[in-house]
Amino acid sequence: MIPAGKRAAVVRALEEEGVDYVVTDETSNREYTGVATFPLPKAAVEPVLERLREAGIDERTYTVIVAAETVLSRRFEELEAEYAEESERDEDRISRQELQAKADDLASGMRTYVLMTVISAVIATAGLLLDSPATVVGSMVIAPLIGPAMSAAIGTVVDDEEMFRRGVRMQVVGVAVAVAAATAFAVGLRSLGLVPPGIDPLELAEVAERLAPNVLVLAVAIGAGVAGIVSLMTGVSATLVGVMIAVALIPPAAAVGIGIAFAIPRLVLGAGVIVAVNVLSINLSALVVLWYEGYRPERWFREDDARAAFVKRVVVLVAAIAVLSAFLGGVTYDSYVASTTETDVRNAVGDELATLDPDAELLELEIERVGTFPPRETDRVVVTVGAPPDVSVAGMATTLEARIERVTGEDPDVAVRLVTVDRS
Repeated sequence: MIPAGKRAAVVRALEEEGVDYVVTDETSNREYTGVATFPLPKAAVEPVLERLREAGIDERTYTVIVAAETVLSRRFEELEAEYAEESERDEDRISRQELQAKADDLASGMRTYVLMTVISAVIATAGLLLDSPATVVGSMVIAPLIGPAMSAAIGTVVDDEEMFRRGVRMQVVGVAVAVAAATAFAVGLRSLGLVPPGIDPLELAEVAERLAPNVLVLAVAIGAGVAGIVSLMTGVSATLVGVMIAVALIPPAAAVGIGIAFAIPRLVLGAGVIVAVNVLSINLSALVVLWYEGYRPERWFREDDARAAFVKRVVVLVAAIAVLSAFLGGVTYDSYVASTTETDVRNAVGDELATLDPDAELLELEIERVGTFPPRETDRVVVTVGAPPDVSVAGMATTLEARIERVTGEDPDVAVRLVTVDRS
């Protein structure tokens, strides 16, 4: 809408940009004298809006951007090619104004946000306790987490402090609500006897996945953050990408709640680290991609403030991720130690059994490791041996314990179980 006295400046700006336009008179007797309508390729939206701002069309007036399904015009194709050549940015990238509008649309009201997060966390908790991957995936579909994660990054690069604070606040609230809902639901299930009394969540594959995170967690979170912001920048539907972000946040948050309800500190710590690393990594990757793509504040004199905020927040995020990555590295190393220890023990037991009695064979090997922080220590080794009826295991445990101690450098307790094998 063209304010009084700005008509000539608007027309001149559009003609200088080579844009076809239609101007109609406004007869509502308000402060506007006309309405200008013109088609633009995506790459031209931001520079043309900048040019119109210089002509007096800013947020104090009305500018409505509508996505066109199809434009049939050779002149439009020429304009599209011209801006594609002139622009250093991706031609599919939307303007700063559209990006901010999309971020606002994705950040739902607090009441709806909390309700959907609670529902998602409850379903995820049920899926983890049922050991049902399909149920866990279903919980991610309805999680409303993409909006706050992207809003914080967008608010930083365009120097919109209100949007940034709202995004951070909603992320904190979302994680806290998800953990609280999962804890309350799991406690309720235990109190009402709706889960088997002797159930061990750590024996469930879906829960065990969140017990010992490794450095691959970073790859998932960074990929989710990049995919989320790219989906917004290009105007692609963010629904499926939102599921990817929920993958990184909702199941681990539900696992934290289960750990609290079942009093399993290891699970609370492991899943909690996953949640923290994922939140930080998603925000960091989205922030870096936005800045790299050239998004900046509308006013040039605010760019220095935005750059300072960007650098400060990137440093904070990187430092926090580095600290948490030390734990991830420890878990990764612990997994390596566990794998190599099991291999060494298995080989040593097999060799020792062959020496003690050629008819004895190793049927099963169980290694119990203890400790809250990695790397954990080997506490107990249970060896199940199959042998003919006339074979005795007397003294075998002591012999195997000495052999295992030499191989691993640790002194675990060794128990031998004998299974009689009678072959025809």
